[in-house]
Amino acid sequence: MPKIVLSGFILVPEEELENIKQALQIHTDLTRAEAGCLRFDVTQNTQQPLRFDVYEEFADKASFDRHQQRVKTSVWGQVTVNVTRHYQICEV
Repeated sequence: MPKIVLSGFILVPEEELENIKQALQIHTDLTRAEAGCLRFDVTQNTQQPLRFDVYEEFADKASFDRHQQRVKTSVWGQVTVNVTRHYQICEV
């Protein structure tokens, strides 16, 4: 089975930056603890502070889909409802 890799970035509205930064660590910890999560990195861009670079690897499509479902109903999903997402998802 191929791995699923998501890479790209999110753009955060300036007025929501602090809330998103506060929620990010919990989101990261929960995601890294998920079955099938191989790598999960979300880092604030040093040159563009409203941009967060995202890289995720999941063992297979099923684990990636479970992650997506969990996020939809999570605090992270609620806090980031207004971010703009720029992702590429591929199988490797």
